[in-house]
Amino acid sequence: MPLQIVTEDLAAYWTGRPPATIRRWAAEGRLTRHRDNGRRRNGVLYDLTELPAATRDNDTRELITPAETPPIIDHGLLAA
Repeated sequence: MPLQIVTEDLAAYWTGRPPATIRRWAAEGRLTRHRDNGRRRNGVLYDLTELPAATRDNDTRELITPAETPPIIDHGLLAA
């Protein structure tokens, strides 16, 4: 599946969590940080396919339930 790269603010909206939670999940290895140095702010982007979706009202888009915490990504780098 191709990457669907979004900004931190959009990642926070998608998950129904604050931007600080998105940064923490990335620091914990739950999300992959992608760099775009041409961006105005910090140049960090996130892959929407790695982000769990929040439950929102279909009409108002109001948050009903924030997304669950994603699992830690296993890149297969650790030796057995």
